[in-house]
Amino acid sequence: MELRDRIVKIVIGVVLGFILGAVLVPTVLENINDAANLDDGLDIRSPSDPIMIYFRIAIYIAVGVTLPNIIYQVIAFLAPGLTRREKRFVFSSIPFMLLLFVAGVAYGYFFAIPRALDFLSGFMSDYIDFNIDATETGSFYVALMLGLGISLQQPLIMFVVAKFGLVTAQTMRKWRKYAALGIVVVAAIVTPTTDPFNLALVAVPLYALYEVGIVISLVFARTTLRSHLPETAEAASRGG
Repeated sequence: MELRDRIVKIVIGVVLGFILGAVLVPTVLENINDAANLDDGLDIRSPSDPIMIYFRIAIYIAVGVTLPNIIYQVIAFLAPGLTRREKRFVFSSIPFMLLLFVAGVAYGYFFAIPRALDFLSGFMSDYIDFNIDATETGSFYVALMLGLGISLQQPLIMFVVAKFGLVTAQTMRKWRKYAALGIVVVAAIVTPTTDPFNLALVAVPLYALYEVGIVISLVFARTTLRSHLPETAEAASRGG
């Protein structure tokens, strides 16, 4: 019953977010046209594409807007299994999650995506007519903003993991080369171009955040929450 109630609250939030997303779709499409230097708008492949694009972008926006509620409902469902200290720590992390998510979306919206589309629209423009598909471009545009918003959670997630004693900052240091490789792969997936400049627009900030996560874990996660146990399940149940 608890899981059902949490899912219902998530669905209600997404529905309300969808209404807001439906209002913002024209603004998103206008920004895409401006960033890509399109005078005649985006191309479509089938008569049903406009309505599909409209709903897809609105859903992406709904998920992004209601992500804090989704995170809260998931944490609230898991909270009975945490100690009082762990609950306090996790719930106090939620505002920082929201702040980092907004920062990632803003970085994609105002910096990464406009520069990527501007580069693409001018690349070999003497030989290629830059008419991009509306469905793919709209999905890419909003998905990349969500991806960057989620990716910027990296330092906070690293700190939380270290604070729970699951992985130490020293281990994160040893994993640097693997983390760098993974970040480049992720950047290559979410970046629409294959040139090093646009790849670096995503990869460099993400790797910098990995280093920030290590520093935060070293400074603020010297002692773990688990080191204070036994504040056992019995104590947790009294706190919950």
